[in-house]
Amino acid sequence: MLRRVNGVDEALMRRSGRLHPSPLDQGMKRLSKIANHSVLWFLVAGVLATRKGRTRRAALRGVVAIAGASTSANLIGKTLFPRRRPAAELLPMARRLTRRPTSSSFPSGHSASAAAFTTAVAMESPKAAMVIAPVAAAVAYSRVHTGVHWPSDVAAGALAGVGAGLLTRRWWPLGRDEPASAREHASLEALVDGEGLVVVVNPGSGLGDDDPSARISEEWPKAVVVGIDQLDTVLEEHSPRALGVAGGDGSVAAVASLAATHRLPLVLIPAGTLNHFARDVGVTGLDDTARAVADGDGVLVDLAEVFVDGEGPRWFVNTASLGGYPDMVRVRERLQDRFGKWPAAAIAMARVLATSRPLRVELNGEPHEVWMLFVGNGPYRPKGFAPTMRPALDAGLMDVRYIRADTRLSRSRFFLGALLGSLHRSRTYRHMETKRLHVKVHGGPVAIATDGEVGPSGTDFAFHARPAALGIYRP
Repeated sequence: MLRRVNGVDEALMRRSGRLHPSPLDQGMKRLSKIANHSVLWFLVAGVLATRKGRTRRAALRGVVAIAGASTSANLIGKTLFPRRRPAAELLPMARRLTRRPTSSSFPSGHSASAAAFTTAVAMESPKAAMVIAPVAAAVAYSRVHTGVHWPSDVAAGALAGVGAGLLTRRWWPLGRDEPASAREHASLEALVDGEGLVVVVNPGSGLGDDDPSARISEEWPKAVVVGIDQLDTVLEEHSPRALGVAGGDGSVAAVASLAATHRLPLVLIPAGTLNHFARDVGVTGLDDTARAVADGDGVLVDLAEVFVDGEGPRWFVNTASLGGYPDMVRVRERLQDRFGKWPAAAIAMARVLATSRPLRVELNGEPHEVWMLFVGNGPYRPKGFAPTMRPALDAGLMDVRYIRADTRLSRSRFFLGALLGSLHRSRTYRHMETKRLHVKVHGGPVAIATDGEVGPSGTDFAFHARPAALGIYRP
């Protein structure tokens, strides 16, 4: 069978070599070079990431898929299956690359990365994938056209890439477009031109420097727009009928806490990097919010609260955690001015995981040793290490997950389960849904992180679900 494959490969290469010279030759060479080390796909991912929602998720999934495809093709495939590159004499001189690769020909890493990126993008944004797919196919063909891969190398690389793209779903389920379920709000009032609305803006949220204040003032000329640094005095100075927030999840949590405490409805304008809460609520941008505010449409959603050593409550809209995560946030904040937010987060996670120590705690009176404790506002899906979505914001429950440290080789089993996407089946993983959770930490005080922000330290943490605690405008 291998002889037959080699025969077909050689016949196809000779047929390609007999093609008449054309401007396509130089185009294929340039395209093949720009795809070296997946530079082309990282550039495309950067463009996709400038738009929030599906395209940004597609970019992130595509980059993850490239990592898997490159590992399988370049580190594993080329090591296990050494194969000579096509002879240079099979093609005209004008079509040959100046620097021919010296690694194994099988499989094609360029094809694997192109197919992985396209497959991953297609799962999140089919429209974007339709534009990308012809470019990916051209990159794959360019490796044959320039004589550095046999056609079967390209086919095998493409198959590996498609597999790597599909495999991302094991760790990262596809995003959902429908909002989480919530209770209908029967008494929200329409705010004509934003009268009675005070919007708190955090211009530092998100990936860029886009301050949404001007658009907000244009949409609601009678609204008052203030900075996040004025949050403590906003109620005394303006007496709003509704509170708005434009920012990421940390800013949203701060304003939502104030709104819930004073029974004010929340006007949500997603302006952060990921906007988890806005996505789950079902608000994708200012246009959605403006329509809901004009019509007086909205819902009641659950929140969760935690008392730290009896002080509080500290509200959270997404998640709270004890253990390694607060330490990671502190390290990230110390490094992000130097390296940028995402590289700093990766460095911080590596450092914390290498040096973390288990916590000795009591969970509702039962003793445990844990590496990390996660508490979500509402049931999260899927089970396992990376919960990513909420189907309901009206369940009246908290999602509690923790990684046990009192089992043999718990850290190794945790890493292996997370790597294989099977952590939810591991004995080191525990999951429950509850209305209340009391955590008593033995030893020194530890910090709590809520919605990505590090909070106070303590040894006694009382968590409660708060059903229908927040009214929020939603179309």
